[in-house]
Amino acid sequence: MAFIHAKQFNKIEKNRNSVHKPADATYTTFEHRGKKYFQIDTYGSADRLMPEKVSQSIQIDEEMARKLIDVLKHEFFIE
Repeated sequence: MAFIHAKQFNKIEKNRNSVHKPADATYTTFEHRGKKYFQIDTYGSADRLMPEKVSQSIQIDEEMARKLIDVLKHEFFIE
């Protein structure tokens, strides 16, 4: 599980990349101490012992959401 903070989110260049297998995912939003959070949970493949168990969780707050929107618009040339 990880909370991604906007100040610690930077682009790096990699020599080797690969496309991962598709995974089921869900999202939820919640408030904690007056701040709203957005959480994405991914689930394992059907051949896992417990495929319904969450594999990874990523949380972002509003600051990170705004940064991520800007990055995605830039990288995918979205206006």
